Amino acid sequence: MSTKLPQEKKLTVTCRVEPGCLGPDGIEHIESFCRFSHQELKKVDAEFIKWLPLPRYDKSLSEMEYSVASKLLTREKASQYLAHFECELDEFEEHFHDKLSTLINDFLANRKH
Repeated sequence: MSTKLPQEKKLTVTCRVEPGCLGPDGIEHIESFCRFSHQELKKVDAEFIKWLPLPRYDKSLSEMEYSVASKLLTREKASQYLAHFECELDEFEEHFHDKLSTLINDFLANRKH
């Protein structure tokens, strides 16, 4: 039973990516990596998630933020939202970090060719 939610009801996951994860010259590539990962992440849990990968230039901002209709959610509220889709927040984040690692490897491999 996969029902597609309207855009305004989807959980927006803002994920800030450290430039350093792309190597010593990551600062030069982080914006293109975020564009690349945004295209790839559109396919992940698209029924109820909108992904927003951004460069993490400001370390005072959290790595992950959750919102619905531009309203920021606490981790508890995000957890409740995901529970509706039979997802557990910690597992969701772990799955995301695994996917991010794969995307970083793919991006770096394609950059060298």
